[in-house]
This record gives sequence, structure tokens and C-alpha cells, in this order.
Amino acid sequence: MPIDVSAGPGRPAPTLPGVELVWSGRVSAHADDTAAHLHLLDADESARRAAFRRAVDRDAYTVAHVTLRRLLGERLGQAPEAITLSREPCTHCGGPHGRPVVPGNPVHFSLSHTDGLVMIALATVPVGVDVEGVPAPETVAEVATQLHPRERTELAALPPEHRPAAFAGCWTRKEALLKATGVGLNEDLSLTYVGAGAQPAGSADWLLADLPTDPGFAAAIAVHLTAPGARPPHATNEAETAR
Repeated sequence: MPIDVSAGPGRPAPTLPGVELVWSGRVSAHADDTAAHLHLLDADESARRAAFRRAVDRDAYTVAHVTLRRLLGERLGQAPEAITLSREPCTHCGGPHGRPVVPGNPVHFSLSHTDGLVMIALATVPVGVDVEGVPAPETVAEVATQLHPRERTELAALPPEHRPAAFAGCWTRKEALLKATGVGLNEDLSLTYVGAGAQPAGSADWLLADLPTDPGFAAAIAVHLTAPGARPPHATNEAETAR
């Protein structure tokens, strides 16, 4: 069940060590097709899908998880429905809600969906991806207080009209990194500095990069740098028909 991918609008995605694929697509373009393949989901995914009260949320979950299974199946040479998914222990508290994995880590992956847009990354190294809509100015003013002090200073130095996009960029960088490390949003957001400027901050172990995405959104990816076996990505945006 191959998935055809084609380049979409926006600047080219950066070449990142270990990243094999970045897939992005609109829920509206893939909802009907993925709804016809619910049999690919496991029992836990099916239960989580059924728990969504709003159809728009249910559709986003369906597109994200059916597409993820198709991509993993193609990558691993397995039937998508036969792939086992589990979670590593949380690196913050040890609970069973850490990084989602295929047992044995034959491939690393991360997914994100928001406001009708889905993004998925596959890699040979631990990876995290996040996509978010650019928020309203009042939301920025309220939530920015949770960021690292240097990030708050960087946002405050910007003209007011530029702060929403800069905040969205900072937030996606931070969430991508916390996903990749397995901490998630359990960690105090003021502890980790990723930057709210034009370029994300890096570290010895993690590479952060902004990703091209649709207008009105921001996206970022975090990639572990110390694991072997890095390969260049085949970055894409907006899939053609997933069949």
C-alpha cells in the first residue's frame, strides 16, 4: 500500500541527519480515504478515535494514525495493521506515556496534528515534530509567560505584529524537542531554551530546525545528533492520494 508524496508550497525542508521523511497533509484532503481504512488501527487507536466527540477531531486523529501506519508499513516492509506500537517510559516521571515507538526502534517517528493539518516524521534517530497554528495576540500575551526567560525577552523585543508568528515558532521548537526526548509537556516550559528568534537554538545532542508549512502555521523538528546511521531526508509537503 504505497504512499505517493510530492513537494508542496514553501521553502525546501532542511537536510537533517537521520531524517528519512517529513510528510504533511491537510485533513480535508485525506479524511475520506483514511476513514475507509480504519481496519489498519489497533484496538487502542480505535478506542481513542471513538472517544473524540467532534468529527473534526476524529478526522484529524484518523488521518494522522492511518497515514502513520501506512508510512511505517512501507518503511518496514510490513502490513500496516500488523505493526505494534508502544510507548517508552516518560523520561520525566517514568510513567507509561513517553515517546511512542515501534518496539526495538527499527525506525523512529513522531506525529503532530492541529487545525486541519497533519505532520509526520520518520528517522533513523530519535525525532520529534510539531505543527501549530499561529495564535491570536491575546493568546501570545497569556501563554508567553510560561516560556524560558530569554524567550520572553526575545518576544518582547519584537514589534507586536511579529510576536504571534515568533511565538508559534518558539512553541513548535520546544514541543518538538520535548517530544523527541520523551518528556512531552510534563516538563516546565521555562526550563528549556529553544529560542524565539529567526534561528532555533541548538545543543550538543539535539538539532532543532524550522520546517516549511502552510501559511498561518509554524512547524519544527528536533533530531538526535549522537546516534549512528544518519541518512538525508526526503522532505515533502502535502501528500497526493494515500492509497
